[in-house]
This record gives sequence, C-alpha cells and structure tokens, in this order.
Amino acid sequence: MTTQALLEAAIAAHTAGHWEVATAGYQAVLNTDPNHAAAHHGLGVLIIERGQFDLGLTHLQQALEIAPDVGLYWQAFAEGLLLDGRAADALTVIEQAQANGLETTAAAELKARLVQMITPSLYASIDAQEPTVTEIDALFTQFEQGQNEAAQQLAQTLTERYPNHPLGWKMLGTVLAQCQRSQEAVTALEKALQLKSDDAECLNTLGVAFEDLAQLDKALIYYAFAAKCAPHFVAAFYNLAKLSRRLGQADDAKLYCQRALAIDPQHVKSYLVLGAILRDEQKFEKAIDCYQQALTLQPNNAEIFSSLGNTQLAFSQLNSALISQQRAVQIQPDHPEILSNLGNAFQRLGRLDESAAMYKKALDLCSSNRPTERKQIASQLLTVMLQSNDPEMLAIRGNTNRAFNRLDDAISDYKQALAINAPRKIYSSLLFSLNYHPDQSAEEIFSVYQEFNQRVAEPLHCNWQPHTNDRALKQQLKIGYVSPDFRAHSTLYFLEPLLARHDKTQFEVTAYAELTSEDVITERYRQYVDHWVSTRNLTDAELAARIRADQIDILVDLAGHTSNNRLSVFAYRPAPIAISWLGYAYTTGLTAIDYFLTDEIMTPAGSEHLFSEMPWRIATPAYVYRPMHGIGEVNLSPAQARGYVTFGTLTRAIRINHHTIRVWSTLLHRLLNSRLVVNSKDFTSAAMQTDLIERFAAHGITADRLEIGYHSPPWDVLRGIDISLDCFPHNSGTTLFETLYCGVPFITLASRPSVGRLGSSILTGIGHPEWIANSEDEYIEKAVALANDLPRLAAIRASLRDELKTSPCCDEIGFARRIEQAYRAMWIKWATAQNKNE
Repeated sequence: MTTQALLEAAIAAHTAGHWEVATAGYQAVLNTDPNHAAAHHGLGVLIIERGQFDLGLTHLQQALEIAPDVGLYWQAFAEGLLLDGRAADALTVIEQAQANGLETTAAAELKARLVQMITPSLYASIDAQEPTVTEIDALFTQFEQGQNEAAQQLAQTLTERYPNHPLGWKMLGTVLAQCQRSQEAVTALEKALQLKSDDAECLNTLGVAFEDLAQLDKALIYYAFAAKCAPHFVAAFYNLAKLSRRLGQADDAKLYCQRALAIDPQHVKSYLVLGAILRDEQKFEKAIDCYQQALTLQPNNAEIFSSLGNTQLAFSQLNSALISQQRAVQIQPDHPEILSNLGNAFQRLGRLDESAAMYKKALDLCSSNRPTERKQIASQLLTVMLQSNDPEMLAIRGNTNRAFNRLDDAISDYKQALAINAPRKIYSSLLFSLNYHPDQSAEEIFSVYQEFNQRVAEPLHCNWQPHTNDRALKQQLKIGYVSPDFRAHSTLYFLEPLLARHDKTQFEVTAYAELTSEDVITERYRQYVDHWVSTRNLTDAELAARIRADQIDILVDLAGHTSNNRLSVFAYRPAPIAISWLGYAYTTGLTAIDYFLTDEIMTPAGSEHLFSEMPWRIATPAYVYRPMHGIGEVNLSPAQARGYVTFGTLTRAIRINHHTIRVWSTLLHRLLNSRLVVNSKDFTSAAMQTDLIERFAAHGITADRLEIGYHSPPWDVLRGIDISLDCFPHNSGTTLFETLYCGVPFITLASRPSVGRLGSSILTGIGHPEWIANSEDEYIEKAVALANDLPRLAAIRASLRDELKTSPCCDEIGFARRIEQAYRAMWIKWATAQNKNE
C-alpha cells in the first residue's frame, strides 16, 4: 500500500472513530516517512482527542515545523495549547500565524476567544471581591437538597453581584447541566473557566454538557483535561471510561475504569462500565465477576442485577439470567429497561407469553396512552425505550420483532440503531434478517452487505501486511478454522466428517474456538485437530496477530453473520487466503475474504455479482452429512395407515412468510383431507401458535388441519410426515438432511443464490432433482402429484435412506478430497501470483 493510501485509510478510520486503527495507520506512514507533516498532524489531533496533551502537542509542533506554510497546522497547534490550559501560548501562536500571512476566518475566531479568556482573567486578579460564607453555604445547601430552581436563582444572583468570581458561573452551569439545559450550561461553565481555567469539577461538568449536546469529541477532551488537572478526581475518569466505551474505544475505556477503581475501589459505576466492556468483548466470566464484585458493595442495586442477567444470558446461562432479572424487577418493578431485560430472558427460554407480558408492562410505563389489548402486544411489540434513542434497546426490539417474524419492523430497528452508533453485531443481525426477507431482491440485500464492508471492514484494511508464508508448493498446508460452534450445534453433522477425514500428511489443522462454554462435543473436535486455540479472551487485533504468527496459509470462517462470529478478524487479513463456508450459506460482505466455497447448484454461473468473495465451486454438493446416532429405523408411510397425506416442515418461524403460507394453503385446499405439521422451538409458546393459525385462517385454512408446536427429537415428528415442504426464499438446512434420512421426500423451490438453493443442491446430490421447482405454481403441482401417488410415496420412504447414505451427500472421504483439492488449487494460485509480482 502506498504512503498516500495508508494516510487516506488512517484518516478514514479516524473519522469513523476507529482510533486504534487510525493510530496504527498514521504510525505506518511515519515509519515510512518520518517527516510526513499530514501524518504528524492527524496523529497529534487524535492523541489530544484521547487526552494525551504533551505527546499530541509534540506531533502538532512537528507538523508545523515541517510545513510552516500550512495555516491549518498553526491553528491546530494553537487549539491544542488552548485545550492544555495554555491560553497565552495559544494566542502567541495565532499572532505568529497572522504575522506570516496565514490568518484564516477560523484563526481570527480563535484569537477573539483567546483574548476574551485572557483579559477577564487579568481583570479578575485585580477585582478580588468574593461571595460571603453565608452566600456560599446557602447556595450549596439548595443544590445538595435538589432545589434546582432556587439554586439557579441564587447562582444567577452571584454572577451579577460577583461577575469576576468563578463560583457563581460554575454553580449556575452545574445546575443548568443537571436540568439538561445544556447549551446554557456551556455558556456559564465556559465563563467560569475563563476565570479559573484549571477547575477540574467545572471542566468535568462542561464535558457532561457537551456529551448531552452530542458533541462527543469536545466532551472527551474536557473530561481528559479535568483528569489531568486533578489526577485523583474519580468522576472524570469514570466519564472518560463511559464515553470511550460509547465511542467504541474499549481499550481506553478499560484503562480509565481501572484508574477510577484504583482511586476509589468502591466506585460501583466504574464496575458497571467495566463489566459492560468485558461483556462486549465476550469475556463473560470476567464480566460476571465484575458485576458480582459490584453487588458486594451494593447488594440491592437493580441495575447491577440486570446487567449481570444480561451477561449471563449472553453466556447462555439462561436460568441464572432469569433469576438475576427477576431479582432486578423485584427491587425496581417500574423500570422499563429492566422489565425489557426480563422479557429477553423469558424470550430466550421460549416462554414468549411471559416475555410479551414483560414487554407490554414496559411499554405501558413508557407511554400509558398506548393501546394495551392482548392481541396488539404482538403487533406493536416493543416501542419500549424508543424515546431514549438507545441503540441497544432498538436492537432488543429488533430481535423481538424478528422472533415474532415481523422482518420489516426488525430491519427498521436495526437500521435505526446503526444510524446512531451501534456495535458490529447489530450489522450482523440486520444482514442475517435480510437473508430471510421474502420480497427484497438479491441485489437489494447484497447492497447492505457492501455497506457493511465499507463502514466496518474497510477502515481495518490499513492493518494489512505482506504475508511471509513459505510460497513453495509445500507438501503440508496450514489450515485454520474459525468458529463459535465447536460444541453441540448443527454444524457438527457437516464439520466433524471433514475434520475426521482430513489427510494430516497434507494438511496441518488449527481450530480457533470462540467458545463461551465447552461440552462433550468440544472434546471430540479437539481430537481431530493438530492445534486448539481458545479465542474468547482475544481482541480482534490480538487474534489476527496470533493467526499471522501461526503462519496459517488458509483461514476458513465457519460462522458468517451468526452469533459470536469473528468476521472482524478476517478484515485484518491475517492469512494469505481466506474462505467462507458452512455456517451461513451466503456472502459475508467482506472483500477481505477471497472465496465463498460452494457448488454450481447453490451458486449458479452469473450470480457472482451477489458475492463479495469469488465463488469457488466444487462438485455438488458443497457439504457432507453425518447422521446422528439414535435416529432409529424408517417407519412405514403414515398416509397408508391414515388415508390422507401429512405435509410437514421443521423450520424456524423466520422462514415462514406470506409466500410460503399462500402456497401451503393452496396445497391444503387442493388436497382436502391433508394436514400440515409445523414443528420447531419457535412455536413453543401459545402466542406463536395462535399467530400462525390466524395467518393460515386468512387463507381459509381451519385450525383442525394444522398441528403447530414443538417436539424433540425432530425425527419423532418426521415419522408422522409423508412429504416435507421446504421454505423459500430462504431454504432450510440441517432439517432437510434429517428429513431425507427418515425416508421423507421434500419439495423445494430454487430461489435466490445461495440461501434459496440449499434444497436444490441437496436434492441434486442425492439424485432427486425432480423434486426441485422453479416457480410457486410448479412447487404446488409437484407436491400434489407426489401426494396423489401413495404407492410411490411408500416406495420412496423405503429406499430414501439408503439412497442418501450411498450418495455424494454422505461420502465423507470423497468430500474431504474435493475440499482439499480446492485448498491446494487456491494455494497454488496465490503462490504463483506472488512469485510473478516479485
């Protein structure tokens, strides 16, 4: 990358708030060219924004010395001096700039501010009038008792009586800030600082006012200045921590928390911020310890219990999370956000009726005039905390909307959250939801993936470095698999056979395991790999560095945008070749990932424009399936005993949309004695069952023809199904293989690549492409034809398992060799290109 490109990337990262990335980028420019004025300027501004005035001023001064004819550098140096409390020096710099003919409008405005600041300070030293002890005591008494109006009036009186004494202005600004009259507070506090520039409390309160006005850069600087003026002022360090976390600067925020707790080990608010940071980093055990430490200090604090519950929920400690949230509600039963958090715990446990009741209660507290009828709970779902414009609450509402299959509302919530300032995981939630949208085109959906890449991944590209891997066509390649699912998870049926069959003379395998907890399946995975690396406590930068140090040749992402993914690590490009496969079935959106491993059915020729990666096609299918033990034998056709056909689907609610309901309803109308089974964990609650029944009723299908609920294991349900119905435009996955293994054929609709063609790939692999439809009408006709031929259904049921077991879908050795040939071809392509470029 050229020096100019590095600089532009650093500036982009700086603008986007990715300070660590920007710092590395500016430093990379200076490593190449130590006299690069623009890099010194950018780095100096960034360092001062982080509160390190001395080092920042050094870089700004260097920029000025290298390029003294750039007015911007004079102005930046003067502003840095001003922020460091050196107003007189700043004025001298501006006057020098003017003398050199570099005056700008901004410089003239800055000079006017400096003159105003310096002159009253000189005057104040002459006028030594001060408020009396009685006046001061009265003011502080009113302030401490919360009598804001009286305190404001008395502070106003002091500013009129003693205009050159800082106390009146400071207290006036403090009261106004508490009343959220932030712009007026700024005016008063700036006047106080003109009279006493090193008042840490005043500086801190000014930071609060600027933060309330969403002028976050100014807020951060004033908090930092307050901390510099008073190194033991815990409130300043706490505010620095809180705001740094809000800006996405986790490392800085942790340092500020640690500093605050070193000053005051009983500062509970700092424990809360530190716990939240650790939770964001998925260091759940440490976050839980942090909250429990806070509870030893304040055992009846509802906020701590609720934060602890949120972390336990993220850590999949569902019962513990429920207990913590219930305790929080006992302590503070009228707090909407805490009630919503309890609703989230109920939701994760599948107790959707209780979840909806909590959301309703929270909603009622937020806006009592909203309708509260039971049937409107699901349709309104959570307008909870909307007025707070809190991205986390918007994301919670989005998750709930998605659980109730209201995709448009969920997508709107995620987009609102992202428009504020939301973490990357909300982007993953948005993209995951878009995959299931029944009416958006593939092009519309892909455009959001491209936006994700531009906003989240591209600022990290300045970290790209040349790879030093041995380019020889070596015998053994190093493969790294990155996944949060090396545990009891549906990926087991597809990943385990590959890892078990890898040729270890040709491939050295490392598992990068992003696990919050391990189980017996984890131990099985450990046995298949050469190296096991736990990644839970590693930041993205640390994990990328580890992968690079491990000299991984090919890095494979197995999660996509599913929960606990580590896609940001791939944006650092830590390995020469990066691949996406298995866990997501569609593009990641990252141009830093080279290939999407697929087949010609899932991703047909001409669909390349819908992927950020290059589709690398192997012979169909692009998966291999190892059935779970204990499924039992295939039973006889249910239709022969019942006299009617039972259709079924074992899918999540998000896949069932108005298109599938219309098509399935048409099928039931065409076959008057037929029934439909819908079975998945999403339909545990009566609310979800009732909602789906009502959606079918709109098409004239009565409830007695539907069997909706949840039973596990799924193969017990499959024994009662004759024909399975795949969903569209997003097909099912694991359940399609389980369906075939139980002797049940399925009808699929070939829709958009690649999530809409999983069923087509599987049926092609097993040798039954005749069950693939290319339109909704054809889908109906194929299902009707199959249902009207009961002898054929019985014959299919008797032979289908053996067909699957002998097909490429279950050929573990053959699949492993196909994957390995693809890996080898990718490596040769990369090594050859690198050698040509030298």
